[in-house]
Amino acid sequence: MADNKFATVSNEAEIEATGARAELESQIAELRAEISRLTDSVSAIGSGAKAVVTSEAEVLTERLRERVRDEPVSTLLTVAGISFFVGLLARR
Repeated sequence: MADNKFATVSNEAEIEATGARAELESQIAELRAEISRLTDSVSAIGSGAKAVVTSEAEVLTERLRERVRDEPVSTLLTVAGISFFVGLLARR
C-alpha cells in the first residue's frame, strides 16, 4: 500500500516536472524570439544613425570647402592660430 502511494507521488512529480520543463522551454523560445527582434531593432537604429552621421559629415565637409573657397585668407589665419595654440599645449 505504501509502495502504491510512493509510486503515485512519484508519477505526479514526474508529470509536474514534465509540465514545468515544457513551460520553461516555451518561455526560453519566447525570450529567444524577443532577443532576435531586439537585435533587429538595434541593427536598424544603428544603420539609421550611421546614415545620419554620414550625411551630416558630408554637409559639414561641403560647408568647409565653400568657406575655404570664399575666404582663403581668413581660413589660413584660423588654421595658423589653431596650430599655434595646439603647439603651445603640446610643449607643456
